[in-house]
Amino acid sequence: MSAPVFLAEGGDLGALAPGARYVLDGAEGRHAGVVQRRAPGERIDVVDGAGLRLCCVVESVVGSEVHLRVDEVVVEPAPAVVLTLVQALAKGDRDELAVEAAVEVGVDAVVPWQAERSVVIWRGQRAAKSRAKWVATVRSAVKQARRACLPPVAEPLTSRQLTDRTRAVVAGGGAVVVLHEDATTPLADVALPASPVEPAGTSGPAAAPELLVVVGPEGGISDAEVAALAGAGAVPARLGPHVLRTSTAGPVAIALLSQRLGRWG
Repeated sequence: MSAPVFLAEGGDLGALAPGARYVLDGAEGRHAGVVQRRAPGERIDVVDGAGLRLCCVVESVVGSEVHLRVDEVVVEPAPAVVLTLVQALAKGDRDELAVEAAVEVGVDAVVPWQAERSVVIWRGQRAAKSRAKWVATVRSAVKQARRACLPPVAEPLTSRQLTDRTRAVVAGGGAVVVLHEDATTPLADVALPASPVEPAGTSGPAAAPELLVVVGPEGGISDAEVAALAGAGAVPARLGPHVLRTSTAGPVAIALLSQRLGRWG
């Protein structure tokens, strides 16, 4: 059974080596030591949210401080293709359910989308509060899935901004897929970015191309939005013979694309 995961609150985990000691404190230390009552001898993992994982053994628990011995340091490679979910805002908790499941199946980034037909509108303080709920949902899903990477949650985009983002992603060697029930191209046939793109005129590391998966709200994506996104280089695609809810379409697509990208091999 895999070890439970806790997110480091700060510090340079990369400076640690096997045999080192680490103290998990703060909210995560309290969760491990007080809420879950982790005991000496138990195994837990501490991750930095950027792909580094400390495989540890609990040595002692003092209140909300969990004292650990580091047995192994694992650095997970960055994805060759950055898989991003663009999730339209939806009523109830359907958008949060979509984000939660997408993170569990492996999405690399999340972008809230204020679509034309979104019933929910993020403005002012509500926008900050709602985005904070998405961030908390992502953190919880990362721990549930035992992931070492914490997908960022971007600021919400309007449809015009999403069109601009689509144009930039395609120009950078990436791809954008718009899930739509009337599309004729199956998701399985959509061309995907194959490898990182070398930055022109530089000797630095190659930049991983991005694959955006765009999911509309309950009322669907408007014809004008589909036309604008397609004009910017996006590919409308269908998942299959059934029409899925906004809360399930994204996670299903992320799972299928992860298989195609070789992540689930």
